[in-house]
Amino acid sequence: MGQGENDQPDQPDQPDVSDALRVMVVDDHPMWREGVARDLTEDGMRVVATAADGREALARFPAARPQVLVLDLQIPEPRGVEVTARVVALDPSVRVLILSASGEQQDVLDAVKAGATGYLVKSASRAELLEAVRRVALGDTVFTPGLAGLVLGEYRRLSDTPTTAGDDTPRLTDRETEVLRLVAKGLSYKQIAERLVLSHRTVQNHVQNTLRKLQLHNRVQLVRYAIEQGLDDEPLG
Repeated sequence: MGQGENDQPDQPDQPDVSDALRVMVVDDHPMWREGVARDLTEDGMRVVATAADGREALARFPAARPQVLVLDLQIPEPRGVEVTARVVALDPSVRVLILSASGEQQDVLDAVKAGATGYLVKSASRAELLEAVRRVALGDTVFTPGLAGLVLGEYRRLSDTPTTAGDDTPRLTDRETEVLRLVAKGLSYKQIAERLVLSHRTVQNHVQNTLRKLQLHNRVQLVRYAIEQGLDDEPLG
């Protein structure tokens, strides 16, 4: 593939997310909610709000302006899936990380379709949670092992008849297409950067440019678009 716009020389990555990463925690169990908030704070993040149910979460979200929303699915009304859809509609830049006791297939798929960019079950370790929050803030999708394949499989099932790109489809550069193909394979930004010998920041720039051109809001939508175009069927080489 040829070099495209916004390629940059390979340089040491600069921090993409400050220590003051803004996070909101929503869970109806006080001990769990307070424990997660404490772990995030001790790791240098800023917990800007907490909530015990969907109504409280939606009321506090606009003023809190979190970059990441850590959300339990099984909160009192409105439930986590509806809260996810509504906050993403309010602020498409927010990253929603589901932290739930449920690993059921339908719960995972409903959350992702509503706009969640990550899904961890509550058996995840403290280290896994902290890493997941920082990764979704950087634009990665993060799933408990085994769930990523489930989501990609569902997208492939929904995309049995690939959408044919029309003449008015925005034109991507060779590099953007190459990055998009690797996104469709489920690779993280770090893995893509290593494979293409680019900085993490450069990979992010390509993804953001592609999202803008395709008028998509997040990486989950981008994965589905790539699968619809058949890019996930191409060998990695």
